Amino acid sequence: MNNSTQKADISALARPSGAFAMLAVDQREGLRAMMAEFQDGPVTDRQMSDFKMAALRALTPHASAALLDRELAWDRAVAERAVAPGCALIAAGDTLISGPGELVAEARIDEAVVPAKVRAEGAVAMKLLVIWRPDEPPEPRVALVDDFVARCRAAGLASIVEPVCRRRRDGQPWNTAEGILPAARELGGRGADIYKAEMPLFGKGGEAEVRRACAELTRTVQGPWVVLSSGVEPDAFPQAVDWACREGAVGFLAGRAVWRMVIGRPDLDAALQQEAVPRLQRLAEVVDRAVGG
Repeated sequence: MNNSTQKADISALARPSGAFAMLAVDQREGLRAMMAEFQDGPVTDRQMSDFKMAALRALTPHASAALLDRELAWDRAVAERAVAPGCALIAAGDTLISGPGELVAEARIDEAVVPAKVRAEGAVAMKLLVIWRPDEPPEPRVALVDDFVARCRAAGLASIVEPVCRRRRDGQPWNTAEGILPAARELGGRGADIYKAEMPLFGKGGEAEVRRACAELTRTVQGPWVVLSSGVEPDAFPQAVDWACREGAVGFLAGRAVWRMVIGRPDLDAALQQEAVPRLQRLAEVVDRAVGG
């Protein structure tokens, strides 16, 4: 079933300009791996939760929306009011499953995230990660997205779908960037209110080539789309976002490009203010200019 009609109102997720400057802090085992680079012992759930709360307090005054996971962030952020007023809440509706050599090899709908409950707690949207591989059949992915979009719609929540390309199951060599457009052809018309895409070509190559790829994504996705930052160097992300928005994207939903560089700093709060906040502010200025005119 194609759910391309009856789109939700997503204006609460946007800046006054109409552009989307959304912060992701829903990373789980990926964040644990990043933090493990800076300490000898295991990274605890509490350490990750503390990092997320500090990031939310510092950064959400400058974000139009924030994406939080159930496992490490949602309940605590709501209880502590860690998200700034005026920053919309997005609940991660996925459970992430690791596999050989992959921190996230599969994603499913998290049945512990109840749409009506998170809406009552302030959510205006939910997000679903979808793992896309060229040698796996499309039908399960399409069914997953259709199910998720229907659940969000029934609860009065906007739906954000995030296909992420992974290596082939059969071990054959393959450039994951080549899957970004095919994933959009498959899932970009299933009715999600926002399509969250990997940056075409991961932002690599000349401006003309990257912008052509972004324009093709705009023609393919049936609705607004934003870019994520994984796979793009943080210093290169603002330029990549600008190119994407000038070819039809409406903003970003990103984490690593904003806060990755402050992990491991002895004074986290100061590092967030000195480095992460200016990065987010610059990105917001980029999308305001490129989308809002």
